[in-house]
Amino acid sequence: MISGAIPPINSVYSSAVSAGKPVVAGASESGSAGPSSEQDQASSVRKSTGAPGNVQALDEAQLRELTELKARDREVRAHEAAHKAVGGQHAGAISYDYQRGPDGARYAVGGEVSIDISPVQGDPKATIEKMRVVRAAAMAPAEPSSQDRAVAAEATQIMLQAQTDLYRQASDTYQSVSKMNDSDTKSGRSSSHSVMA
Repeated sequence: MISGAIPPINSVYSSAVSAGKPVVAGASESGSAGPSSEQDQASSVRKSTGAPGNVQALDEAQLRELTELKARDREVRAHEAAHKAVGGQHAGAISYDYQRGPDGARYAVGGEVSIDISPVQGDPKATIEKMRVVRAAAMAPAEPSSQDRAVAAEATQIMLQAQTDLYRQASDTYQSVSKMNDSDTKSGRSSSHSVMA
């Protein structure tokens, strides 16, 4: 299972805040989008929310929390969507963990996508291809979590085992064909000997 164990809200935004960049819902990292002052940010959050609660009644701390929750929600959804898109037929449904914001709306703060990491029985070549997809799906988000990296590592191990199995099959086939050729050559010689005699 690929889990959206991405860093908690505070650590995600501490670098942007400490760099003097305002963190605003809808703002780009460069800070070129969105309002520039805290008062403008609060006004932007009040106007942009379509949440069920009365955003006008929120204080500055609640507005900051709401801004962080909205940004976290976008990040979590993008993270899990990346897993799902790359995982294709091997990825299951996305599951989210929600937190209710100060405006009464629910925001995704975590999530996961189940992924089939079982080898294809009796087909190492198909297993190798499947594990390539699984590994790519695990590493698809911009910032893979430790769980994502663990899934990618497990897929790599399964892929290496399948490559060993494939090599072993090819080696066994070569040896079988070689033995058949040797026996055909020997029987061909003995029959040619009997013809010559």
